[in-house]
Amino acid sequence: MKKLIVFLADGFEEIEALTIVDVLRRAGLETDICSIKNKEVIGAHNIKVIADKTLDEINENDYSSLYLPGGMPGAENLKNNEKLINIIKKFDKENKKIFAICAAPIVLSKANVLKKEATSYPSFKEQIKIENYSEKPFVIDENIGTSRGPATALEFSFQILKELGLSKEAEELKISMLYNYFINQKNSEK
Repeated sequence: MKKLIVFLADGFEEIEALTIVDVLRRAGLETDICSIKNKEVIGAHNIKVIADKTLDEINENDYSSLYLPGGMPGAENLKNNEKLINIIKKFDKENKKIFAICAAPIVLSKANVLKKEATSYPSFKEQIKIENYSEKPFVIDENIGTSRGPATALEFSFQILKELGLSKEAEELKISMLYNYFINQKNSEK
């Protein structure tokens, strides 16, 4: 069963949340948006999203992986939700895939699930309890994936697909979404 849940809280970073949901759904991966509070969630830039479910409506056992977008105060709101922290700990114990971007690795740090290497938005470096802090666009360390911020969301979404065994779909989307065109243009300018 491959099914991913994206957790949102008021103040989430819209690019980091919606890019991932869009790409994963394009790849055919069942992806639910879950608000930790109300169905209507307001992003950091005042974009309103209607979640598929709320935290009280889900059964976490229905999901094989989870994703946390950053944004402020969204990441703080996620970090301060004990029910979500317990779900993250359970996912880690079951070796399920856990992904977080931008400020959201602070949530993983609070849940104490980070392994040896992780990354985040630069200003959250000091809040990430990790042996090796990386400045790579994304880091995959065992079952945990972390990424830097809004500009890395698209690439991170392809990496998430690969981590979930959907490499073929990731490569097909890179072509159909003209991602490879962008990369080829960038390389031809050198």
